[in-house]
Amino acid sequence: MTAMVTLRDVSKTFTGSSGPVHAVDGVTLDVERGDVFGIIGYSGAGKSTLVRLINGLERVTGGQVLIDGQDVTDHSERQLRSVRVGIGFIFQQFNLLNSRTVAGNVGYPLRVAGWPKERREARVAELLEFVGLVDKARQYPDQLSGGQKQRVGIARALATSPQLLLADEATSALDPETTKDVLDLLRRVNLELGVTVVVITHEMSVVSYLCNKVAVMENGKVAEQGSVYDIFSAPQQEVTRRFITSALHDRPRPDVLERLRERHPGRIVTVSVREEAGSGTLLTQQLRAHGVDGSIVYGGITEVDSRPLGSLTLELVGDDTSIDALIADLRVRTDVEEHVRPAASGEGRSR
Repeated sequence: MTAMVTLRDVSKTFTGSSGPVHAVDGVTLDVERGDVFGIIGYSGAGKSTLVRLINGLERVTGGQVLIDGQDVTDHSERQLRSVRVGIGFIFQQFNLLNSRTVAGNVGYPLRVAGWPKERREARVAELLEFVGLVDKARQYPDQLSGGQKQRVGIARALATSPQLLLADEATSALDPETTKDVLDLLRRVNLELGVTVVVITHEMSVVSYLCNKVAVMENGKVAEQGSVYDIFSAPQQEVTRRFITSALHDRPRPDVLERLRERHPGRIVTVSVREEAGSGTLLTQQLRAHGVDGSIVYGGITEVDSRPLGSLTLELVGDDTSIDALIADLRVRTDVEEHVRPAASGEGRSR
């Protein structure tokens, strides 16, 4: 099947006051039809420049860009305009026309495309029904909440029935509850309308909730990419591990760990919970088999791509030989980290 977006060794260099800036540096990736593909990175990673290269708002310095199998790398601006009809774009700050009503904003791309009034009004009504804003059709943007404004932005982006939707930090200006509502709407766009969605974000929680694939960017390059579950469960790069820690909150910080040690005299370990390892059941079985008491003292398990993922931190109580054997058996199936109590005055154990 032809990928919806194909990037091959794509680079973009800007000329700055202190010399060339490599905003995007040798990026290769494929966004397949039907994906909700997250591109994540900290500020300055190059993710927003990358999305502008996809829709032709910026021209590549090197490499190749294909949209739905069509090489658009060297397209003229006129040729790109016809390609952009099939690409919807959602902005961080909504970019609504304050002088137009909600219906007027949604219908604006259709007016530009020359749709007749009757057909245009029917399409606008259909889209406002889809995003749940039928009752807001005659209101103006300044009468709407942030979440409602973004819903208008999504409806407008869908006006010409695009097969690809680009969302650049579409939820970063919203509160958590409104963010969830907007992400649920984007999920409906993907599932019900069959639209491929590319999400640009700096929030791993957005990726874990919405996306099925992800590329992590740093310094203009893709640090790693793959299915969201694989990247979350086995990150290979430090930048990815930082993002995942911020999203899962399942492992104790050093200060929390110190407090746990004060309250729990046993051996403290953190066990990764993954679907393929059957870690939850495995942990219960191994504790029983080795005659070790285990009490959960910290942790969290969430769903990523509809599968469980996280970790549990436990206090293990029993003889050291049995605990050593337990940890060894667990490590055959999943990751186990023992938080060794620091030795004091020449005493204590090291591991």
